[in-house]
Amino acid sequence: MLIALLAGTLRGQRPATMATYSLSWSRPSENAAGSMPCGGRDIGLNVWVENGELLIYMARTGILDENNTLLKAGRLRVNLSPNPFNGDQFEQTLHLEEGYITITGKNGNLHTTVSVWVDVQDPVVHVEVKSNRNTIAQVAYENWRYRDRLLQAWENNANSWKWTAPKNTICKKDSVRYDGDAVLFYHRNADLTIFDTTVAQQGLDSMKTQIPNPLARLTAGGCLYGKNFNRGTISSGVYAGTDYQSWSVRSGRAVKKQEVTVVFYSKQTATADEWENGIALLKDKPKRSHAPSIQWWKEFWQRSFINVDSGDGNTADWEVGRNYQLFRYMLACNATGDWPTKFNGGLFTVDPIFTDTVHKGLTPDFRKWANIYTAQNQRLLGYPLLKSGDYDLLKPQLDFYLRLLPVAELRSKFYWGHGGACFSEQLENFGLPNFAEYGARRPARANPGVEYNAWL
Repeated sequence: MLIALLAGTLRGQRPATMATYSLSWSRPSENAAGSMPCGGRDIGLNVWVENGELLIYMARTGILDENNTLLKAGRLRVNLSPNPFNGDQFEQTLHLEEGYITITGKNGNLHTTVSVWVDVQDPVVHVEVKSNRNTIAQVAYENWRYRDRLLQAWENNANSWKWTAPKNTICKKDSVRYDGDAVLFYHRNADLTIFDTTVAQQGLDSMKTQIPNPLARLTAGGCLYGKNFNRGTISSGVYAGTDYQSWSVRSGRAVKKQEVTVVFYSKQTATADEWENGIALLKDKPKRSHAPSIQWWKEFWQRSFINVDSGDGNTADWEVGRNYQLFRYMLACNATGDWPTKFNGGLFTVDPIFTDTVHKGLTPDFRKWANIYTAQNQRLLGYPLLKSGDYDLLKPQLDFYLRLLPVAELRSKFYWGHGGACFSEQLENFGLPNFAEYGARRPARANPGVEYNAWL
């Protein structure tokens, strides 16, 4: 009887689909706080239209500077002429089932759709423009690290120094230049980083060669280019209180279909030239169609799901269901990352001026609670993945601890003379306690293998 009753109840409900949860906006955003998430593989994008321009923050897992800050890769600004986004019809949609965004605008008899998607197999971002009339596209790569930046005291909360940063700590500048008609950009770390300072602080210099160093000579960045796009101009500006420089590319002639691509590459290399050779090989790979990425997302949504369907999509319970899908989507944007998704915003943070009234005048690289892995917070991202069957999304978190297990064993042997494995609560990506959380002012009685502060 119970089975029959349940079957009858289920037959009486309209089945929910992922299309039910796709998010659509009917007007442009005011600023980056009104951005939409998009991504895949290990790349996260913030996508929004502001004052007739399409803007995209780009982030990728593992773009780290000398201070161990998780840096944004930069910002894209897309201008179309004639402009379809200054008209009377606008729609921006996150197609959850297929994992990409479209922005559609009508201005008079001009009708344009821009598609933004990330390849789930290669580290590549695609921006495709299709119009019913010929248009010219100008795409600018914008970078606020075009110069060395002196970090404000609170700004070090985004890196591993936190409140213990030396006076005049800087974020070193990126390298940005034209490479033919493409824009090449990257951040390259020196040999000496906060890794070396942390190892010395914790008395482990004799063991230094046994501790993996993910920061030394790390070169991370990308290349912006497009077929039939030519080198544009270098200019400057200010967005949300942060100055930047931009390098643009421009379509060679007005056409109905055009596309720009950003390919990313990160590697610890002996020289910058070695990195440039590596990204050139990626750039020359044949373009993959959108179809495999769409299929990946469709299969992702089918392997497990929680669908809450109110029938009209306007109730509180339906919102709970939608928010679950959106959060799971953002986790899936780091499915194959070298590092776990960060609990404090993941790949989707924006300018702090829009989200935090205290920390004003800081760049889009800022985030509270740094790039360290706070175990009690990181677990909240990992545990639900066991229930949802998203083991691939959990793998970067498990690999993180497996990779650092030898360091945990080394610490136990070095400090206490036994064969255990000790992971600290505030764990760096090289396996040691964070410099600040370890304690900059430690009393002589403090156990050298244990973090010393008020809350750990």
